[in-house]
Amino acid sequence: MKDLFAMLRRFVPPYKKYVVLNIVCNILASVLTLFSFAVIIPILEMLFKVKEATYEYMPLDKMSDIGDVAINNFYYFTQKAIEVFGPVRTLGILAVLLVVMTGLKVGVTYLSSYFIIPMRNGIVRDIRNYVFDKMVILPISFFTNARKGDVMARMSGDVGEIENSIMQSLDMMFKNPISIIVYLGGMFAISWKLTVFVLILLPLAGLVMGRVGRSLKRKSLEQQNQWGVLMSNIEECLGGLRIIKAFNAEDKVKTRFHRENQLYYKYSNRIARRQSLAHPMSEFLGTTAVAIVLWFGGTIILGGNASLTAGQFIYFMVIFYSLINPAKDLSKAMYSIQKGLASMERVDKILGAINPIQDPASPMEIKSLKGRITYDGVTFSYGTNEVIHDVSLDIPAGATVALVGQSGSGKSTMADLIPRFYDVQKGAIKVDGIDVRDLRVHDLRSFMGNVNQEAILFNDTFFNNITFGVENATMEDVVRAAKVANAHDFIMASGDGYDTNIGDRGCRLSGGQRQRISIARAILKNPPLLILDEATSALDTESEKLVQEALDRLMQGRTTLVIAHRLSTIKNADLICVMHEGRIVEKGTHSELLALNGYYKHLVDMQTF
Repeated sequence: MKDLFAMLRRFVPPYKKYVVLNIVCNILASVLTLFSFAVIIPILEMLFKVKEATYEYMPLDKMSDIGDVAINNFYYFTQKAIEVFGPVRTLGILAVLLVVMTGLKVGVTYLSSYFIIPMRNGIVRDIRNYVFDKMVILPISFFTNARKGDVMARMSGDVGEIENSIMQSLDMMFKNPISIIVYLGGMFAISWKLTVFVLILLPLAGLVMGRVGRSLKRKSLEQQNQWGVLMSNIEECLGGLRIIKAFNAEDKVKTRFHRENQLYYKYSNRIARRQSLAHPMSEFLGTTAVAIVLWFGGTIILGGNASLTAGQFIYFMVIFYSLINPAKDLSKAMYSIQKGLASMERVDKILGAINPIQDPASPMEIKSLKGRITYDGVTFSYGTNEVIHDVSLDIPAGATVALVGQSGSGKSTMADLIPRFYDVQKGAIKVDGIDVRDLRVHDLRSFMGNVNQEAILFNDTFFNNITFGVENATMEDVVRAAKVANAHDFIMASGDGYDTNIGDRGCRLSGGQRQRISIARAILKNPPLLILDEATSALDTESEKLVQEALDRLMQGRTTLVIAHRLSTIKNADLICVMHEGRIVEKGTHSELLALNGYYKHLVDMQTF
């Protein structure tokens, strides 16, 4: 319950007015239920001669007597009705009164659900928004440690489970306690001894139900974790389908999926069986409680105790039996909520994740970036694996600097540290003499354009992919950028030109076409700092030449950091830095490095061969 209330405190406040309206309607519904049951008493005690007494009309002298006065006057008017209209017509009047009060009761019961629905669905909407927003702002390092499939499972399956279990139980959580309190109040008014006896029985039944419910949360957490493993398998399979087929590994991935799916099946069976136990167990415990109260109340009446009449005892039992249903619903809701809390725990792993890439408390402002970049004793590690070690490098504004070296030497990491995809552990990276950690992340990245080795595109049109992240771009601007990137011709050859959808991750395009769209996106942004991470690696020879010429024009007057394996693309760089095992081992121009006859000369000879 503590976890549930903590969750409600986080998400309910925007919907307080709906909560108030729901509670008011639930109170009215419970009170009307009590009064509709009260109509049964005069039928039993007077109409069928169970109790023959004469009543006089009583005026209300003070508020403390309102209950006694109301009961007395109700009996008085019922007695008068029998005298005037006769027993049969009075029975009809009482029956109509019962129908009217029941109609009012079901009306306000509907209103209670009507008011709770916007809150229930609104909380689920808010949770989805919070999770997605947090997912977008979390650093890249978070997703290198978490499976994408598991994150997707938390966004879909876990949030869906919260909706199905917790949110659908909210009306029961607000309605049933109110009903129980009102019913217990009516029972106290009839017989406090019997009610105290009931209050001893109900907690015992609740204790049994609670033990089962707590184990359900633990089992549900295991199930949802396993669902995350399944989603990861599906995501990996879809992403690597080409390799799976190329290596005839269909049986291998099917066997792995079937094994994980069988484990999920076992967890699901355990939970479903445990959850199915809620209704029969609550019904058995409720019937047992009714039987015990029936025996105890019967002994009071048969013992000649004048404090409780037979009619009152029947009324008490009617209320008590009505109390059993909300108590059972409450227990079933608690079962369902325990399962949902397990999903909330998994969702909270994302919501509660701390983003180490934060804006400074007092950020510095840069109106325009000149483009000088300085690496000052930079050291960086992925966990315990150090990939950059004490690197110092000064890149003048407007210069083109290339990083070369074997795979894993730290080239891409050097580039990722500038826009703060990661933060350095030692040293500092400065732009125009200002530590990047002293700038707002949004401001820093607004000065940069990226073209990555893998062209990252979205399931949208050519136009929207090229203008991604650029506000108020015109068609003329987009066409100009596409022409510079050598992409205009194949865009116009497509079905709807710039309005053509390119498919999931640009699956309808060739590798070279995807890369040219990515380059056009960077060209349109027109940033003072360019980061080109193997930007031409996916292009054929002819396209590479055309795009390289366009990039050469684009790089003029801009600071450009180029990461390249194909050394032919960086011959004209102002400075080439050769990286080896996280260090810069050689620096110079193309001709200077060849003259050194070292690492760079070895790389050139390998590519020439």
